[in-house]
Amino acid sequence: MRDDRWNHNTHYHPLALRHAPHARSALDVGCGEGLLVRRLRAAGVPRVTGVDLDAAQVDLARAASAGDDGVTYVVGDALEVLDGERFDLVTCYATLHHLPLRDGLRRLAARTAPGGRLVVVGLAGVRTPADLALSAAAVPVAAVVDRARGVWDHGAPVTDPREGYGEVRDAARDVLPGVRWRRHLYWRYSLTWQAPA
Repeated sequence: MRDDRWNHNTHYHPLALRHAPHARSALDVGCGEGLLVRRLRAAGVPRVTGVDLDAAQVDLARAASAGDDGVTYVVGDALEVLDGERFDLVTCYATLHHLPLRDGLRRLAARTAPGGRLVVVGLAGVRTPADLALSAAAVPVAAVVDRARGVWDHGAPVTDPREGYGEVRDAARDVLPGVRWRRHLYWRYSLTWQAPA
C-alpha cells in the first residue's frame, strides 16, 4: 500500500518518534504543515509545539490539528521565537540548512530541556569524493523506492544546503558534545543529542 505522506524526510520520522514515550513536551522546528507534530502527538507526547516561518504552512498545520488542545503552532523565526522555553524533545527536519549552522545548533540545544533529546535530520552539500560516491549510490535506490511508494510534496520552501557533510559533522561535535552523527540514505544525515541533566 502506498503511503501518501512518504518522502525522503518522513522516512526518518521514526528517529524522533522513538523518543516520544519519554517526552512530556516536544518542539518541531520548521514544522511545515505539521505532519511530525501530529505524529508526535499521536505517539503520546502531551504537549507539542510546531514553529515555522511560513504562515501559509502553519495555517495548514492549524487546520489539520483543529480541536487538539495539546498542539500549538507559532509563526516565526525558529532562532528567535519561544525564547526561554525548553522541551523534552526537540526535532528539526530538513530545516537546519536554512539557518546559520552553529547558531542554529546552539539555539536548538537551548530549547532542549536538561536530559532531553534533540533530533536533527538534515541535508548537506557534496564536497568530497566519498560524499559523491555515497550520493551516487542512493540514486538507483531512490528511483525504485520513490516510484513504488510515491513521493509526497510537502509544499514548503526548499533551498540547497550551504555546508558539506563534514562541516555539519564538525560543527555539531563542537557545539553538541557527545552528539551522535550518522550519514543516511536519501541524501540525509542525522544528529541525535541528549542535553546534560
